[in-house]
Amino acid sequence: MILIDSSGWIEFFTNGSRCEKFYSYLKDLKNVVTPTIVLYEVYKKMKRDLSEQHALEAVAQMLKTQVVPVSEELALSAADISLEYNLAMADSIVYATALEHNCKVITMDQDFAKCSKAEVVK
Repeated sequence: MILIDSSGWIEFFTNGSRCEKFYSYLKDLKNVVTPTIVLYEVYKKMKRDLSEQHALEAVAQMLKTQVVPVSEELALSAADISLEYNLAMADSIVYATALEHNCKVITMDQDFAKCSKAEVVK
């Protein structure tokens, strides 16, 4: 199991320079965990920067993964993680979700570099 954060999905959907690296992780969507906050971030950015149609198509692909809502336990864990690693709210929810599902975060976000269960794609 892996968790692709918003930066990875956006890189993939916009055919960015590191798109191929994320494609290798996204071959089997059943093995991908997606926090609902990632759905929010990707939809918002795709709609703002491209179009609503692009955003909806992206979300349709993401819904083929294991989507994880924010539960009470996850919210509290994310708050603790935010304090421990000095992560922003969305990043701490992403990391808490990864820890809860025993998977690695695959990201382009350098804020995750200090987290042991994260891989920053360069």
